[in-house]
Amino acid sequence: MSEPGVTPRSEDYSRWYTDVVQKTELADYSPVKGCMVIRPYGYTLWENIRDALDRRFKETGHVNAYFPLLIPMSFLQKEAEHVEGFAPELAVVTHGGGKELEEPLVVRPTSETIIGHMYSQWVRSYRDLPLLINQWANVVRWEMRTRLFLRTTEFLWQEGHTAHATEQEAIEETLRMLDVYADFAVNEAALPVIQGKKSDREKFAGAVASYTIEAMMGNGWALQSGTSHFMGQNFARAFDIKFLDQNNEFQHAWTTSWGLSTRMVGAIIMGHGDDQGLMLPPRLAPIQVVIVPIWRKDAERGPVLALADQVHRTLKAAGIRVKLDAREEVNAGFKFNDWEMRGVPLRLEIGPRDVEKNAVVLARRDLPGKEGKTFGVPAPGVAAAVREMLDTVQAGMLQRATKFRDANTRTVKNYDEFREVLEAQGGFLRVHWAGSSEDEDLIKQETKATIRCFPFDPPEGEGPCFYTGKQTDCIAIFARAY
Repeated sequence: MSEPGVTPRSEDYSRWYTDVVQKTELADYSPVKGCMVIRPYGYTLWENIRDALDRRFKETGHVNAYFPLLIPMSFLQKEAEHVEGFAPELAVVTHGGGKELEEPLVVRPTSETIIGHMYSQWVRSYRDLPLLINQWANVVRWEMRTRLFLRTTEFLWQEGHTAHATEQEAIEETLRMLDVYADFAVNEAALPVIQGKKSDREKFAGAVASYTIEAMMGNGWALQSGTSHFMGQNFARAFDIKFLDQNNEFQHAWTTSWGLSTRMVGAIIMGHGDDQGLMLPPRLAPIQVVIVPIWRKDAERGPVLALADQVHRTLKAAGIRVKLDAREEVNAGFKFNDWEMRGVPLRLEIGPRDVEKNAVVLARRDLPGKEGKTFGVPAPGVAAAVREMLDTVQAGMLQRATKFRDANTRTVKNYDEFREVLEAQGGFLRVHWAGSSEDEDLIKQETKATIRCFPFDPPEGEGPCFYTGKQTDCIAIFARAY
């Protein structure tokens, strides 16, 4: 049984986040430093994320495969920028079976190298392309500062890796998968995201270009929630992925990679949660509806539980993820608070008066008090009413998150204003940008804000760069980020 109550967000946002993760039993700390144990409630949420993404991947022609956890060190050294980018985070196996290995093996930080090696074995002709493969896996990156779901030494993710005959096809694939991530974030996670290109300083090690979906958290900070990378021919040249084209000439393939991880769980927590705890979007929630039977007298117990059981079976048969909370060692008020903290989108209450009317009460997690309650919902039509209400909650959560993001996105004209707004209000800061990577580094050192992306918005016309004063038509979004 979880302890009621979490630290208020306004008091300590970081503590609030950790409280929510632990008290709602999403995850717990592992005896291995920097790692986490994903508990059943958290893992079910991840499974729902996984299934929603996997369906989209298959609809766009991708298939799943699995590649080894251990990667020869020499593979990472074949692409210079890649190994340099990942070197500080590598976990390396030097002994196995009681003997020192002839070549050290790296515990998978990402799989471009080993998949590139395999693609070089499989690709012979243009007829073998495109190769569209995804894998669901765990990866290890040795992190110094960790936070449950957001940044851990080991985490779960999917990584797509594709090979194409032309540059244009590979670029189209990179952007297509970014759209898939954005569609998932908006329509499943109810998180409005900004799509855009990463700066050279922030792009993936070894990529030609990296693209991102950026979400705003409840404290105004950004969270990179999914990335898609155009690799050009960098990995194809390093691993000799060549094919005979239609003119019977050898060409190097063009490759992409794209990934979304258990960080998305953190995005959902911080994008929607409040002082009561979690607030989960219905399409991803492990439990969409909890039924709480309420009685005071022994004579009321049987009829109330009978209707509760009937409604439970009706909702389950309709494919709704439902739980009947018939615990008798705690009262109804405790149950209300417990399930609110766990973020269950709908609570269904049944008391003696409801039994008399053959009806139920529906209470929305996203609207507190009487405003979120619907009384007298007829039991025979409960499945349709619940489905409609879940859709309403889903839409309302997206609307609320979008309104919050838009209210906390501001355009600033110069660096003084930038620092002032960032300290006083935070959020996303839109600026004209003509600075260098060195300028970006200085801004980060002074303010802890980074370029989250160059958004795919309609052009705004030229203006002076907020930092250098140079004329530019490039727009950047800066924010502090997790």
